[in-house]
Amino acid sequence: MITLSHRDLELKAGNIRQDILRMLEHAGSGHSAGPLGMADVLTSLFFGGIMSYNPKNPDWAGRDRLVLSNGHINPVLYVAMAHAGYFERSELKTLRQLGSRLQGHPERVRLPGLETTSGPLGSGISQAAGMAYGLKMDNNKKQHVFCLTSDGEHDEGNTWEALLFAGKNKLRNLTVIVDRNNIQIDGLTEEIMPLEPFAMKYQAFNWHVIEIDGHNHEEIANAVNQAKAIFEKPTCIIAHTVPGKGVDFMEFDYRWHGIPPGKQAVSGSPEPQDQLKVALAELRTLQNKIKSEHQ
Repeated sequence: MITLSHRDLELKAGNIRQDILRMLEHAGSGHSAGPLGMADVLTSLFFGGIMSYNPKNPDWAGRDRLVLSNGHINPVLYVAMAHAGYFERSELKTLRQLGSRLQGHPERVRLPGLETTSGPLGSGISQAAGMAYGLKMDNNKKQHVFCLTSDGEHDEGNTWEALLFAGKNKLRNLTVIVDRNNIQIDGLTEEIMPLEPFAMKYQAFNWHVIEIDGHNHEEIANAVNQAKAIFEKPTCIIAHTVPGKGVDFMEFDYRWHGIPPGKQAVSGSPEPQDQLKVALAELRTLQNKIKSEHQ
């Protein structure tokens, strides 16, 4: 477990975002908006003293479990794992290449440290609930299961079956973190299949619900600590995030859901050959601002 200061968490998140963009541009395919938006959440989990793990012993029995249900945002998970020491950062350049351990969706048997293989949306909460139920059956009171999920995949019926199961079995060792960025591949969630009143739906399924700013490391930590203190209920943390966070021409634009920088022209964005350069410059400017504010 690594515990960084608030300032260093912000800087680490910036470094993670830069590596996400580099690996996506090198791969020539992949998702940009979601990984950038969830960089702060993953940074807090891995480097904010929240999650127990051991990169040198990925199958350590005492670890917390992290399930990535929305497997298409795996660039942010891969980068966080590399920064945490699971593998060398140089391997990030193999994303989506034939034979690579870093597949386009996480593949558990290829990369030590992955808990599940994910791709079909809507399955992750069921997998995480099964893990939490197993730990409960073993009377394990220490390990916690975290499940990252997208708001768009709540269109899947399997998600709501899992929520019923977890609520009925009072899985207090399960915390679902929803990337509430309000976009999915075809547009805005509230136009395609409205989710609101989102929090009330979770509460109706016997879940404790916390809503936070998904870019505020203090709020992320406080929400997880609260979740661990709740008895007789699983917890859902609705993390309100900005898709494409940190890159002005990507933010709030659903078209960046499934394309990398440098691949194609997008109206309102730099030309493809300039997209990575402009994005990295923006992120470095934000980091310099953070450094100056904390001097």
